[in-house]
Amino acid sequence: MRVVTERRLTDAQVDAALRPRRSWLCERDEGGGRFGLENGPFHSYERVIELGDAQSDGSRHVRQTVTYSIAIDYVWFLFALSMRRLLRKLPGNDHMPWWMPPDVLDGRAATTLGCLALLSYATGSLSVLLSQTLTYAADQFRADTGAQGVAVAFVRADVLVALVFVWAADRRGRRWALLSAGLCAALGTVASGLTPSLPWFALAQIVARGGTAAAALLIGIMLAEEMPASARAWSLSFVTIIGALGAGVPIFLLFLADTGPNGWRLLFGLGFLTLPALHVLRRSLPESRRFGQPHVEAAVAGHGRRFWLLAVSGFLLAVFIAPAASFTNEYLRTEQGFSAARISLFTILTNIPGGVGIVIGGILAERGRRMVGALAVLVGTGATVLMFLFTGWPLWAWSVVGAVLGAATVPALGVYGPELFPTSLRGRANGIITGLSRLGSVLGLIACGFMARRFDALGPSLAVLAIGPAMLALLIVAAYPETAHLELEDINPEDAPISETPAAPAPSP
Repeated sequence: MRVVTERRLTDAQVDAALRPRRSWLCERDEGGGRFGLENGPFHSYERVIELGDAQSDGSRHVRQTVTYSIAIDYVWFLFALSMRRLLRKLPGNDHMPWWMPPDVLDGRAATTLGCLALLSYATGSLSVLLSQTLTYAADQFRADTGAQGVAVAFVRADVLVALVFVWAADRRGRRWALLSAGLCAALGTVASGLTPSLPWFALAQIVARGGTAAAALLIGIMLAEEMPASARAWSLSFVTIIGALGAGVPIFLLFLADTGPNGWRLLFGLGFLTLPALHVLRRSLPESRRFGQPHVEAAVAGHGRRFWLLAVSGFLLAVFIAPAASFTNEYLRTEQGFSAARISLFTILTNIPGGVGIVIGGILAERGRRMVGALAVLVGTGATVLMFLFTGWPLWAWSVVGAVLGAATVPALGVYGPELFPTSLRGRANGIITGLSRLGSVLGLIACGFMARRFDALGPSLAVLAIGPAMLALLIVAAYPETAHLELEDINPEDAPISETPAAPAPSP
């Protein structure tokens, strides 16, 4: 791509234009009005300044030509217009745009970001199929809410599948494990649409969701290992938004569930669409930079406090989040009388604003994680409970508030798992933490299903389970460390490159 700018400038402005940019990209002065790329999110970059003759008023005609190729592959078009506008400006008053992270992304980090965004989109469309189709599958299989709760709790065994991939990630590499997890998710999804009964459906979903869970963990780990210190939460928020767009695909297509008893099965054909994305990523996704460097094999024993802090946190949050997500469509269909098309409309309109929460949460989390995470958990949970207790327009309004505030927890808290463990433990530790948090999911799903029978409503059941996130908010304020702006090597000293270890003094002659 090329951007050409022509203007008349004063001598002071000409001097500024002939200096390298130092903001969201860093230029290298190559002399003669030519500037190359020192650091920035581009595959290639060149800026050329051509000066005209001086005019009687002291001004000069200046022509600036910028030729570049954006390195954020597959989703480059999301940045193209904003970058073009920035590159059209002449240097002199450069600043970091609000939509970029505080740290400059280099070409490799930008490429990784684009690849992981594509994979997040593909697996995101598969991750919500269970929650969106469960009520329709259960209707065909003649299963009540109690049976649904048990089935979805059984699906929480997907963590055993995820553990295989994240364990392999610490041995064979992040890239291999991530692509393998994506393939597992795609094949399990296709199989889910062919199942004859609820137990077989749950079994196929263990495979599919195990792959998507592993992919989500490994995407977060690769982002943490590849991004600059002040871009980890920002990059996680960006990739999460892309994943949410992917999750919107089955929501948009949910009307297919009303086409007949087997209409819900059509949505599981989305598993086929993940395969081309995986084929493309085999050629373009690089290995994590930090995994590729020599690193010390750290012992789990020295990280017990951090491990249990995150494990308890995951348990407390999952007790509420799992049933709230799994039973939303059941609530809308049975208690509110929504059709499939109306459920689809409700989900799209009330969850789109969640993107705002992710963006703002990512920006604020780069200034400080703890308070953003605690407030988002507390207020987001309260709003979600109120959604299940109201009808009419308050139902829609509280759903929007819950989506916005709940989404802010993703960048604020999601970075802690990859940040608090060294490279050699990052996959295994986060996989086990996810497994323990699944116990919270199982408890929450079973408890919510049976309490809903007792109360004859889902709202009071979720109000009881909201105690878990309330306790988590207190735990975040009291015990979580602040990791914003710190390099992973500062958070985990054993991750310092082996080459940087001080050498033993040479023997005296």
